[in-house]
Amino acid sequence: MAEAERIIGTPDSPDAGAAEPEQAEEQVQERPKGKRRIAALFVVAALAYLLDLGSKLIVVAKLEHRDSIQVLGDWLQLEVIRNPGAAWGIGEAFTIIFTLIAAAVIVVIARLARKLYSTPWAIALGLLLGGALGNLTDRIFRAPGIFEGAVVDFIAPKHYPVFNLADSAIVCGGILIVILSFRGIDPDGSVHKD
Repeated sequence: MAEAERIIGTPDSPDAGAAEPEQAEEQVQERPKGKRRIAALFVVAALAYLLDLGSKLIVVAKLEHRDSIQVLGDWLQLEVIRNPGAAWGIGEAFTIIFTLIAAAVIVVIARLARKLYSTPWAIALGLLLGGALGNLTDRIFRAPGIFEGAVVDFIAPKHYPVFNLADSAIVCGGILIVILSFRGIDPDGSVHKD
């Protein structure tokens, strides 16, 4: 009976006053930190998604079927194109596969969020999630049809393929993940040295 009380930590147990409150306090402190990181992930994702969605709505309404606009001479232009493939227009025949990949990325990030205790990882995953949702929205709701839609790209640097803000968020999130991995920082906040 004494062993069960020690494990359960009943108030009558002499050990309960010493070790259990410290463990309970650590658990209470860990939960809000994790919840704050999850909140950060979703705030970053929502901002990236809304910026992407808003920019696409504006450029489609104002710039599509018009001449490109020079922002920095020939070095940067705004030019609306519809991209049914992946980056650089690769794989135009595999639009459904890219849609499924984006959906899988979203599911993986949502599952990782439960173990998230690192703010930099929250930001990185939030950027990936927002970018994936932005391009997935195009794949689902834009012509030619559901799960086959073409992504709206409009940022056209010289000597570089046209892209959008969702692509930028994905690339920035990916770069941040690589940096965090090289620094040995895991999503759970632990640091390892290899």
